[in-house]
Parts: sequence; structure tokens; C-alpha cells
Amino acid sequence: MSAERSTAPWAIVTLREVMVKARDRSYLISTLVTVLIIVGTVLFNAYMNTRGEEYTVAVYNGNVDITVTVSEGQEIVEAADEAGQANGGNTRFEAVEADSPDAARELVRSGEADAALLAAYDGWTLVGNEELPNDLQQGLAEALRAHVLEINAANAGTTAEALLENSEFQTDLLNGDAENQLLATIVGFVFAFLFYMAAIIFGMAIATSVLEEKQNRVVEILATAIPIRQLLYGKVAGNTILAMVQLALYAGAALLALNLTGTAETVGSIIPASGWFLVFFLAGFLILASAWAMIGSMASRSEDLNNSSGPVLTVIIVALFAGLFAKGQLLVAASFVPVVSSVAMPVRMLNGEVPLWQTLASLLIALVAAYGLLRFGERIYRRAVMQSGGALTLRKAMKLES
Repeated sequence: MSAERSTAPWAIVTLREVMVKARDRSYLISTLVTVLIIVGTVLFNAYMNTRGEEYTVAVYNGNVDITVTVSEGQEIVEAADEAGQANGGNTRFEAVEADSPDAARELVRSGEADAALLAAYDGWTLVGNEELPNDLQQGLAEALRAHVLEINAANAGTTAEALLENSEFQTDLLNGDAENQLLATIVGFVFAFLFYMAAIIFGMAIATSVLEEKQNRVVEILATAIPIRQLLYGKVAGNTILAMVQLALYAGAALLALNLTGTAETVGSIIPASGWFLVFFLAGFLILASAWAMIGSMASRSEDLNNSSGPVLTVIIVALFAGLFAKGQLLVAASFVPVVSSVAMPVRMLNGEVPLWQTLASLLIALVAAYGLLRFGERIYRRAVMQSGGALTLRKAMKLES
């Protein structure tokens, strides 16, 4: 027996699908561009986080009130600068004294100062040119509140610390970690988007490949050499491998970029969820791959793919929206629905701890659904792929003889 005869037919088809795609220049270029975008985004965010902002503030106190000293505005700006650099911050404030309110406004108008902090009888005014950045307003506002609080506390014969005693609270969540919620939201969006793109790109590739072989009657030649179901299994397996490799490549590029920027420790909590995402993606994509293969086998031209892909696209979009917007019990329920669980369950893991039995139960449901749809898709594929003369509906394809 030769090596070719001893190799399973579906494995030969799988290898062919992978090799054809690996030689596709557009596929390689799009993958490389996506990797560069991911790495560039991580590096750019790291740069922006370390770059910080520097604001120049023109100050004038004058003699509007005997309680206002000439250096009071400068003290407020210096306090804002200290607060902006506390706890690893990188927002800087620098005070520039002006001789009059008009001179302070002129510094802002000419661009020599980003804003002017002016004292008046009824309080303070922050003057900007065309806009006042939020960081600038917030930094000076907090410094001004602390400054005024100190003065009022002293006038009342006490201290600012005494007035603010027990006035702060800590945050806690019954489910999840408050400190990681923003990171979890961002990563959840990435999970949903990657699943959406991979399911459409590789799914449509399966449907198109099946249709082309049907149109060119290549499938009839292949059917004389290998069982039709083996051809289906090979196509599903090959494109699943390609999708998994591409996702792993994207994840590796992102982790490498995070290591280069020294921020990898911030994503330690998402690594387990990322691993489960790959597992659930595999189960969900197997379901969709079978559906895409059925769509391709029932079509007779490319326009038919667009007309018959509506239900599959709807499921993919539901999975996308579940990852982006589902909360609470809706997210819990979605995490047990095949395909939708490919995004919903990893997102649940990002938001809090999920019992292991629920994770395994959800995965088992998805795998059973994948096996069931693959067997059903095999029946439709064997009946429809050899038919010509027009597009078939699912009902018509089920009535055909294999």
C-alpha cells in the first residue's frame, strides 16, 4: 500500500485547503496587515499613555479681594501639577504670571498659554481660546476645590482632612473586579469582532470553494476518487485550522507587543479567558462551517450565496451583539447557546468567575451541536452538490436522493 492510499481522504483535502490558502497572496497580505495593525495599536496606546499632556496656565490674582494673594493662582496650578503626576500620572501643569487679566487673555489668544486662571470677586474663571481640554479643566478644578477647602477649613478652625473624614468610598462588585472592567470591556469587544470577522471570511471561503467546484464540475471528478462526505470533512477541517492559526497569530502578536511595552502584567487576568475563547471559537466555527458548506452546495451561482446566507449571518451578528451588549442573566443564557456561546462565555469569564461545570456544560452543548450539524450538513451536501440547473432550497435539497 502506498502512502497516498493509507492517508485518509479528508486529510488530503484538509492539506490541500491549507496549502492553497497559504499560497494566496491576498490572504497572506491581509493577515500581515492585520498583525501590523494589532501591534501598532498596542504600541500607539502605550506611547499615548506614557506621553501625557503638558498645560501652560496664565494666572493673575490682582487685588480683587484682600483674601486673594498674588501667588494664589500659581499655588493652585502647582497643586494641579503635583496631583497630575501622583500615582504614576503624566499630566503636567505650569503657571505663567500675567500683569493683568487682559495680558493673561492675550497669552491664551496668542497660544503661549493653554488657559488663563483668573480670580474675581465671585470666584475664579478659567479662560480658554477655542476649547478647554477635559484633563485641564478637571485637574485645575480638583486643585481649586482642595485649595478653597483648606481656606474655609482654616476659617472654621479645623482642617480639610477633618472635614473630609470618611467621605470617600471604595468600589466593589458582587461579580467581577471593578479595576478590570474597562479592560474586560475592550477585550470583550476584540473577542466579538474577531469571531465576527473570522466566521464571515473563512465561512464564505468554504461556501465559495464548494460552489466553484460544483460549477466547474470538479466535484464530479473528485466523487469518483473519494467519498463526498470526506470532501466536506476536509474543507471544514482545513478552513477551521486556518481560522485557528490566524487567531493564534493575532493573539501572539498582541502579547508580544504588550511585552515590548512593559504592560503585559495588566492583561494577566484575561489570558485564561483568551484560551477558552479559542476553544469555544473552535466549536462555534465548526457549526458555522457546516452551514456555510450547505449554502455553497445548494447554490448555483455566486448571487445565490448572498441570497441564502441570511440565517447564518443573523446568527453571527447575534453572537457579535451578545458579546458587546448582553449583561446579567441575558449574558448567562447566551453563554449556553451554541455559536453565541463562542463569544458570550469568554465575555462572562472576563466579567467575573464562572463555575467550571457551567463552562464545560456550555462547551459540551456546542460540540454536540457541531457534531449534529456536521452530520446534517453532510446529508444536504451529498444531495445538493451534484445537482445543477438552479439554486436549491433546504426543503428541496432534503427531498433529493443522495
